[in-house]
Amino acid sequence: MDADSATMVAATLAILVAFVASVPLLYRLLFTGAGDKTTGKPLPPGSFGLPVVGHTLSLLRALRANTAEEWLRRRAAAYGPVSRMSLFRRPTAFLVGPAANKFLFTSPALTTVNSESFSRMVGRRTLRDVAGDDHARVRAMMVQFLKLDAIKRHVAAMDAEVRRHLDTHWSGRAAVAVMPSMKSLTFDVMCTVLFKLGSDAAVREELSTEFQKLARGIWAVPVNVPFSTFSRCLAASRRGRRAVAAVIEERRDKLRRGESSPTDDVVTNMLAGGLPDEEITDNIIFLMIAAHDTTAALITFLLRQLDANQDAYAKVLQEQVEIAQSKAPGEALSWDDLTRMKYTWAAAMETLRLIPTSFSILRKAVYDVEHGGSVIPRGWNVMNAMTMTHWDPAIFPDPGRFDPARFEEPSAAAIPPFSFVPFGGGARFCPGNEFARVETLVAVHHVVTRFRWKLAAGCDGSFSRFPMPYPSQGLLINVEPIDPLH
Repeated sequence: MDADSATMVAATLAILVAFVASVPLLYRLLFTGAGDKTTGKPLPPGSFGLPVVGHTLSLLRALRANTAEEWLRRRAAAYGPVSRMSLFRRPTAFLVGPAANKFLFTSPALTTVNSESFSRMVGRRTLRDVAGDDHARVRAMMVQFLKLDAIKRHVAAMDAEVRRHLDTHWSGRAAVAVMPSMKSLTFDVMCTVLFKLGSDAAVREELSTEFQKLARGIWAVPVNVPFSTFSRCLAASRRGRRAVAAVIEERRDKLRRGESSPTDDVVTNMLAGGLPDEEITDNIIFLMIAAHDTTAALITFLLRQLDANQDAYAKVLQEQVEIAQSKAPGEALSWDDLTRMKYTWAAAMETLRLIPTSFSILRKAVYDVEHGGSVIPRGWNVMNAMTMTHWDPAIFPDPGRFDPARFEEPSAAAIPPFSFVPFGGGARFCPGNEFARVETLVAVHHVVTRFRWKLAAGCDGSFSRFPMPYPSQGLLINVEPIDPLH
């Protein structure tokens, strides 16, 4: 069976599965009232779209064409800050505004929810899946290696990984595809700093290969037929899990022999904390995906914005050259150096405002809950879109303009709470935000002080979302070495 035939079979089966799974939804639409009989509050305005598929295909097309923000703005203009739709066979409330973001991040009526594809690829006992004491316990194990004190000790190791990567993959080349390069770099940094796999090149390469394939399956149609995208990615997930299991067993042996301690790396810490192997595996896979994909996207799009905004580039370059001039040749960056990179981080924050690495936050109502004058029934999904506040001209004037000064003081202090939410919020605020900040600053320092770049011929800098932003041609740039110190 060729790939096109397999895709058609998968799509047909997906439609059949969707029809069967939609029966409860159709029943509710046909036989339930328009609101909550206890409170008298109405359901959110709007519609559930086409039978079976709802609004799923329409939104996915908009994501691929990078027009999803316009798609959602039209919906908000038509129905207001709370509306209903159907996505991935689930009734979904779409919320807009800072109050909606706060509700999503802090309401006890809402819990995290993953797609079936995500759960099949990554696992069902990740930090995203568990709640209460289980969530606090796993989060504490991760935060031990992501908190500021720990990260300060890893600046030199990150610096060495960035230098090695640029020496190997940028120096001597006329062109570089930035996104694949940064995905490779951030994966290597994560393996070295969090999992102590710096000397295990073969294991690192195996994990990187399988995890890139696995990640593509997170949003695939969850129909496991031969030759389908989901089937290929699921096979990569199984291979990746076996590779992680081998790392777990190796760390268990070292722990038994007294050759390691829980403070050495994340895997050993989880073993010492008594997590079952399957739960460790789920969380390692989740962390490996979360800890490098988003940071790679941030660095990539920051370089894109600096190329397109030469005034901002000049300020970043000046800031980084001043730091480089204070260092001896070959001396690694220090934590004190990073604290001086204020404008560079403001430029990174402005990049996240314009192009957040996560399109939306998805939750599920565990009981009927009211928001914005409407009742969201138990079992409904609830989502926002980060750019609805990030691009709101009432919050960020002239929102399409790249202006890092928005995130310099005193302007940054005036941003309303829950208006800028690239790292989430509430109890589930991203525990890796400081790790991402340090990794981004170290990478940008070495890129801007060693290279000049511009978009390659034929690369227009456009991008699509599925679900993360990904630039056309991986953001292909022409590079040339520079020595700004002389």
